[in-house]
Amino acid sequence: MKKILGYSILMLTLILATTSCDDILDQKAVDAFNEESVFQDINLTKAFLGKCYDYIGGDDNDGSNNATLGLREDILAGATDECLCIHRPGSYPSIKGIMTPDELGHFGGWRFSWVTWRLYNNIKNVNLFLANVDEVPTETNDEADQLAIMKGEAYFIRAFDFANLMRSYGGVVLTTDAFELEQDFLSIQRSSIDETLAQILDDCDKAIAALPESGMEQGRATKGAAAALKSRILSWSTGELMNGGYEPSNPLVSFQSGTRTQRLEAAKTAAKAIIDGTYGFYSLTGTTDDPPANMTKEDIMAYAENFESIFTQRGTWNNESIWGIQYLQAQGNRTTQNRWWGPNGYHNWGNNGPVEPLVRKFEMADGTPFVWDKYNPGDEFVREATAAELEADPEINPYVGREPRFYATVLYDGAEWQARSETNGLVQVSYYISGSDTTSGIDTRQSYIESWNGTKTGYYLKKYQDPATEGQYYNNENAWIEMRYAEVLMDYAEACIELGEVEEGMNVVNMIRNRAGLPDRDVSTNQEQAREWYRHERQIEFYGEGDRWYMMRKWMIADEVIKNVYPMYIYHYDDGSSKWVYSTDESVDDRAWIDTNYWLPLSRTETNKAPQLQQNPGYE
Repeated sequence: MKKILGYSILMLTLILATTSCDDILDQKAVDAFNEESVFQDINLTKAFLGKCYDYIGGDDNDGSNNATLGLREDILAGATDECLCIHRPGSYPSIKGIMTPDELGHFGGWRFSWVTWRLYNNIKNVNLFLANVDEVPTETNDEADQLAIMKGEAYFIRAFDFANLMRSYGGVVLTTDAFELEQDFLSIQRSSIDETLAQILDDCDKAIAALPESGMEQGRATKGAAAALKSRILSWSTGELMNGGYEPSNPLVSFQSGTRTQRLEAAKTAAKAIIDGTYGFYSLTGTTDDPPANMTKEDIMAYAENFESIFTQRGTWNNESIWGIQYLQAQGNRTTQNRWWGPNGYHNWGNNGPVEPLVRKFEMADGTPFVWDKYNPGDEFVREATAAELEADPEINPYVGREPRFYATVLYDGAEWQARSETNGLVQVSYYISGSDTTSGIDTRQSYIESWNGTKTGYYLKKYQDPATEGQYYNNENAWIEMRYAEVLMDYAEACIELGEVEEGMNVVNMIRNRAGLPDRDVSTNQEQAREWYRHERQIEFYGEGDRWYMMRKWMIADEVIKNVYPMYIYHYDDGSSKWVYSTDESVDDRAWIDTNYWLPLSRTETNKAPQLQQNPGYE
């Protein structure tokens, strides 16, 4: 916090981006551009705000490609019960039970910079913008209107960064003024979680008031984006974690004013305003009508493709997308998730493999639970079938007859993927047995192609990969949708259920299910069952998107769900029979949870620079 970063490189970037050839002789020398100069030209001011957007996800190690948020090589879902990072599993100390101020792994570095203390670099930039934007000269009413909107965008960016800090640390340092060179940072203190929430809501309300509903360039904030952020942070604030579940008397991590019921009402109201169209029109992609009673394979795949399209869309976003980041092949924001996450047999890196217990949570196509031991009660580890048995009942294969979102989210053995002559375009994470000979599948860790990048769990993550992108050679162009309408609906449903309005909440949950091709749940159920169904639906809907890291902490269920990771092995025999073996003989990733890790600690570096900052409970 003591360090004040210089702006010379940033100023040069802005100047090059906004200077034309026609007036080059009228330009000041490069070293004459300073903060005062930037805020004397509306074009430079807009470019400065653009850099605040670029750094909304913190700062990367090389200072480039910053606006990546959750779409990175190692993802936040790897810090949950959903996925395994195969290359750097030790960088997730929170699920190893070893996270300390000296050992934060990704939570202390650039890979997860959008949820860490590094966000203060961008908050500093936004504060500088807000301190100067009112002094920017304008020549027309249109320019004055532009500045008013840009000011609203800055409030959105600051609220977004503060919200991510709050969801990571609780109460944070609420810096809202531009830093001064002689400022004494040894006097700053963390604010309470009550004060932090109030500041975020104030910034959201200012953003909502200033921003238009539409007409913004894609990726810039709108009223709907600011309203969705308000809904998100209010919903988060209703959790057990900060409402008496953890250190209830500590104002840094637990609310000291108001009641949980009041916060639930506020969350419900905020979400309902978006649902009612107050801030623009949003809707789920696809239909929310009841799905066909007996769906064909074609029906299932149509629902799967509709769901997948949310994460592979290019160009103009659909009406479910409230705010996100667009990626391009050659310039601007760039990402390569096909290379990072794709199967090794396609010369990709195979990171972030789904884990077996979560794969089993995806339902059958008719909405009934998937039951592993259906064919051999009591055996949770092995399924096997002859060729004749598979022909008579294809669903003995655990990947047949599953719900549509399974096919849009997970790459499993036999999944259709990109063209490849060796496997006829199918993913191959199995082994082929002929007599005493065993042939390893091309996407296994025994493959002849980049075996070190093969899955350790038996699966690859499909969500956010683009089947039209050849990851070995090309960047992705599909967008990261940070906030989508489904989240607003889920936040509303949860508030209703927790307030005892179960039928209203379950009606909304059923909208999400119907869009996914699943039948309704019983809306007349009790609150406990509704809560269980809701939490299941939320995890499946947002699987792999990072939402689970917040939810398992919000609900304080991490101690129940964080478990060792074991591999799935699949064998196909030359007589047509198959065997699926969930092998718990040896873990591929040992995990443990301690409740201290429900909140991130301030790093030792930060507390050494500002020793007056109070550390989160449980850390020394």
